[in-house]
Amino acid sequence: MTIKKTIVKAKVPVKTDKAITEQIAKVALMPCTNAAAVVAEYSKVFGEQDVQALMEQLRPHMISVNNGDLDHCEAMLVGQAHALQSIFMNLSRRAVSQEYLKQYEMYLRLALKAQNQSRMTLETLAKIKNPPVVFAKQANINQGSGNQQVNNGTPAPAPHTEKTINQQNELLEVNNGSETVDSRATGTAISKDKAMATVG
Repeated sequence: MTIKKTIVKAKVPVKTDKAITEQIAKVALMPCTNAAAVVAEYSKVFGEQDVQALMEQLRPHMISVNNGDLDHCEAMLVGQAHALQSIFMNLSRRAVSQEYLKQYEMYLRLALKAQNQSRMTLETLAKIKNPPVVFAKQANINQGSGNQQVNNGTPAPAPHTEKTINQQNELLEVNNGSETVDSRATGTAISKDKAMATVG
């Protein structure tokens, strides 16, 4: 008597090429992945870097920033300011030792750029530690009628501003470059108001 063995194969979901491509794109656009890739290239002075390990170290710092904790960012800015100061000192010393003006100018220009970056880094740190206070001139007036008036402190122009007319200038006319009095502008004198004449 023969016994037939039935083998059941479990179906393992296989990722399609599109799914793999989308997953790679998602990982490539993650901020911690981008930062880790760059850090890995520029930190070879410490030996070969593992991008995955760098990502794991960067992720908590990014979560802290999202939660409002900027301690690591502040420490990083202080470190950058010191590094830029070192670059400034190095390039300044190189500039002094140059014999030709072109090389001297090049090194000194780069040194001053590093010095300016250091200054801007410290300014950014100061703004994080002491954010500027904004005073807004705004008054909200609600008179109970449901209509609310908002005044932002900008004065409105006068509604009935009349143009001041200088009658003396109106009587002048130009003839061949010289100003003369316009004889056509003469008129009768204005008599006093009878009602006002009795007041005295």
